[in-house]
Amino acid sequence: MQPDLTQEILELVRLTATNLPPDVEEKLRASLKQEAGGSAAAGALDTIIKNVEMARANSTPICQDTGTPLFYVHYPEGWSTRKLRAQIQAAVGQATQKSYLRPNSVNAISGKNTGDNSGDDHYPTIHFEEVDEDQPLTMELMLKGGGCENVGAQYKLPDNNLGAGRDLEGVRKVVLDAVFQAQGKGCAPGSLGVSIGGDRGSSYLASKEALLGQMEESSSDPEIAALEKRITEEANQMGIGPMGFGGATTVLDTKIKGLHRLPASYFVSVSYMCWAYRRRKMVVADGQVAYS
Repeated sequence: MQPDLTQEILELVRLTATNLPPDVEEKLRASLKQEAGGSAAAGALDTIIKNVEMARANSTPICQDTGTPLFYVHYPEGWSTRKLRAQIQAAVGQATQKSYLRPNSVNAISGKNTGDNSGDDHYPTIHFEEVDEDQPLTMELMLKGGGCENVGAQYKLPDNNLGAGRDLEGVRKVVLDAVFQAQGKGCAPGSLGVSIGGDRGSSYLASKEALLGQMEESSSDPEIAALEKRITEEANQMGIGPMGFGGATTVLDTKIKGLHRLPASYFVSVSYMCWAYRRRKMVVADGQVAYS
């Protein structure tokens, strides 16, 4: 029988909203050491790290913008996605009541806030994928803030203004342009999820999926891995720095996914994630729940 996981999902939301993943925190701390002592960049990172510590200790949101809840659910064959959706929606509502999430869901037509983060078929956003019946349920949650979402970008190659052709060099140029255009508005230092190919919709979806990977987890394709490293290094040479104050740390990491495409289209989508890189995972196997 399929279990009711509402309370377990509530804990996933709480953990994601209030406790930054260890790999992200370690990267922020390492970045602080790269900044000049007494600089605005060092001050910004020091404040960010103290905020992370306080949020964890008090179980309060890491950022006042608690973000759009993006769920990625891999469920065993035979489970009901309708029941899982209802449990996710209930958990999100309870998390809002407990102030792990801020009431963020606003009807775009009427302007009315639902008050509990309920919405429509797309809010909260839930992506389902079926796995074999003997596999565990895996649920990943990403909370993506509006500021970093606003500076995401999609390019159609070739882009004559940037001198970007339909190749990986063109990809490099447009991704760096997205970072330059974002400046400090995306709450740098950020992380980049990039997809190459697909249609407009699948390209953006894949760019966010790329952000589910661990910090500094490179692509299995050596050519793409080299591009990820180069983009991160060159973005950090721009001098934008933490919160746009200048400095050595503009981008923490870059993840790239390649998709198939139509011959007529060559899209490159960039999803920018702020320093509050909130993503967590829950695995349910044999009645046991584990979080990471």
